[in-house]
Amino acid sequence: LTGRTTMNSEAAAVGSNEQQRRNIVKQETESLDSILDQNITDPQQLSEVRRLLYGKAVTPIAVPANVNASHSFDIKAYKFACTQEQLRPPRVVRIAGIQNSIVLPTSAPFDQQYLAIEAKIAQLLQQAADLKVNIVCLQEAWTMPFAFCTREKHWLEFAEPIPNGRSIIFLQHQAKLHNMVIVSPILERDEVHNDTIWNTAVVIGNHGNIIGKHRKNHIPRVGDFNESTYYMEGNTGHPVFDTQFGRIAVNICYGRHHPLNWLGFGLNGAEIVFNPSATVGELSEPMWPIEGRNAAIANSYYVVGINRVGTEKFETEFTSGDGKPGKKEFGHFYGSSYVAAPDSSRSPGLSRVKDGLIVAEVDLNLCRQVKDKWSFPMTGRVDMYADLLKRYTKHGFKPQIVRDVGKSNL
Repeated sequence: LTGRTTMNSEAAAVGSNEQQRRNIVKQETESLDSILDQNITDPQQLSEVRRLLYGKAVTPIAVPANVNASHSFDIKAYKFACTQEQLRPPRVVRIAGIQNSIVLPTSAPFDQQYLAIEAKIAQLLQQAADLKVNIVCLQEAWTMPFAFCTREKHWLEFAEPIPNGRSIIFLQHQAKLHNMVIVSPILERDEVHNDTIWNTAVVIGNHGNIIGKHRKNHIPRVGDFNESTYYMEGNTGHPVFDTQFGRIAVNICYGRHHPLNWLGFGLNGAEIVFNPSATVGELSEPMWPIEGRNAAIANSYYVVGINRVGTEKFETEFTSGDGKPGKKEFGHFYGSSYVAAPDSSRSPGLSRVKDGLIVAEVDLNLCRQVKDKWSFPMTGRVDMYADLLKRYTKHGFKPQIVRDVGKSNL
């Protein structure tokens, strides 16, 4: 009887959360692309608008009927163009990002919350495998609600040790099962260093091995992103992981606002940089489609921007330090995950309201082709910037300002 009651309460919680999600879907815009499709009926005009917005056209990849047949995920797949070279064979890989909402209310037992999310991720990874994805990245802190707005410390129970955390073991099995490299952004509990907490991405190889990890370099101090209450800036630099399918890096969330952070991964040879994120519409949505695409162009690599989706409600009110009343919601995580290429082209984004999988078939040879065409590395003047930054970090730095001696003091 106790087990049946527990199952009934879990089902009721899932139903309640699903109804909340549906209400949010009704309130929120589906996506920019859905607005374009609904309002521009002339195919040539629509194609021109997409060219102006997204650059060189990407080719949709048909999603087989058996994929997503029993789910309502937003699954989109595209092929990016690349010139066939004479001396190098193509280096074609399929890369992907997963965006998802939580399943149970944030008031549910933590173990149940995690297992419900894990089950959804297993389904999405199967969809990725069916589309022959080689490398996939999950969203920031995918194992839990994005609860850092609350400043409540009990959420740290979701933190896991590396390599023995349960989500890591789960994804090691998935990686081996699907012959897929999986990037897993989680809360890390560093048991060796006195239980220190980090925001960390674990890179799991396609044989189920742990290749390495990267800790988030930049921690936000804006709005309700109270993350420095839980963890501080990472200490792993800008590592690039040389995987079976290409050289990848992970620029976690807030790091996308820092151009030099993107540069660091490029200088270390990244060909694909994943940007697992959790960001809300009111704060950052105008910036979202720009920053990752700019980074892809400036650093001659592919970028996969992945954002959490849905609105998460908490039991206890929290305030934002802005004089406004307390609230129980952070805001709407607007999804819109996309892929950008070094030649300035990008894919349409995923839904703003649905769980989804964005897939891109890319040829990594394009990275060097763009470097050869635009000569960004050769013309970059890194030595000049290094000298400026070295001087800037010293006490007594004097800005290089040339003053107009004829300037009026009025």
